[in-house]
Amino acid sequence: MSQSNRFKRKKTFRNTLEGMIPKILLACAFLSIITTFAIIFTLLSETVSFFQEVPILSFITGTEWTALFSEAQQQFGILPLVAGTLLITVGAAIVAIPVGLASAIYLSEFAPERVRKVLKPVLEVLAGIPTIVYGYFAITVITPMLRFFMPELNFFNALSASIAVGIMIIPMIASLSEDAMRAVPDHIREAAYGLGSTRLEVALKIVLPAALSGVIASFVLALSRAIGETMIVTIAAGATPNLTANPTETVQTMTAFMVQAASGDISFQSIVYKSIYAVGMTLFVFTLVMNLMAQWIARRFREEY
Repeated sequence: MSQSNRFKRKKTFRNTLEGMIPKILLACAFLSIITTFAIIFTLLSETVSFFQEVPILSFITGTEWTALFSEAQQQFGILPLVAGTLLITVGAAIVAIPVGLASAIYLSEFAPERVRKVLKPVLEVLAGIPTIVYGYFAITVITPMLRFFMPELNFFNALSASIAVGIMIIPMIASLSEDAMRAVPDHIREAAYGLGSTRLEVALKIVLPAALSGVIASFVLALSRAIGETMIVTIAAGATPNLTANPTETVQTMTAFMVQAASGDISFQSIVYKSIYAVGMTLFVFTLVMNLMAQWIARRFREEY
C-alpha cells in the first residue's frame, strides 16, 4: 500500500469519527431530556391518583400529617412537612451565607495566589463528604455541644440539622461566589484603588456589587440543595411532622418523610404509597421555583464588561 493511500484511509476514518461525535452528543442530550420528562410524568400520574382520594385543598392547607397512622387516623396536610423543610433551609442559610460569602471575598480579594490554590480545594472537599456522614456528625458532635448550653434541647432537633446542612452547602456558596467575583475585570479594581479606596472597600463596594448576579445565584442554588437534602435531616432532625418555627423542636421534612415511608412496610398503590409522590411533586415544585429564580436573578443583574 502506498503512503498516499494509507494517509487517505486514516483521514477518512477520522472524518467519520468526527461526524459521529455530534450525533452521540445529541443522543446524550435527548436521553437527559427524555429522562426528565419520564420523571415528571411518573410524579404527575401518581400525584393525580393521590388527589383523586385526598382533596388538594386539604393537602395544601392541612396542618396535620399522619400518613403512617392507621387508616382511620390518617391526615394528609402537608404544611407540617413544608414548615420543617423551610425551617431547616432558613437555618442553613443563616449558617452558610455569611461564612460562604466571607470565604469567597477572602479567596478572591485577599488571599495570595499560593494560599488560594491550597485553601479552595480544601474547602471544596466538604462538598465531597457523603451527607450521611454529616448526619452522624450532627448527632454525635453538634447536638451534644448544643445540649451543653441548652440542656432542655431535644436529641433530635431542627437546629442541629440546620447547622449540618449549612456546613454542607458552604463550599457551593464560596466556590460559585468566588468564581463570580474573580470574573470582575481587574481594571475596575485598579480604578477604585487609584481613587484611594482600601482593599476592603474595593471588595465590598466595587467587586461584590459587580458580581451580584453570580453571588445571588449561588445563594439560591445552595438553598435549593438544602431544600432537597435527605440524609442529614432524616438522621438529625427526627421523624415527627411538627408545624412549628422553633428550631429546638423535632421536625420532619418532605425528604425525610419520603425516606421513612419508602423504607417502611407499605403496600403498592396504597394511599401512603401515593402520598410519597405527592410530597415529591411538592418538593419538585419548590426546587423548580428556586432554580427559575436563580436564572432570572442571573439575567436581571448580570453585568457586561
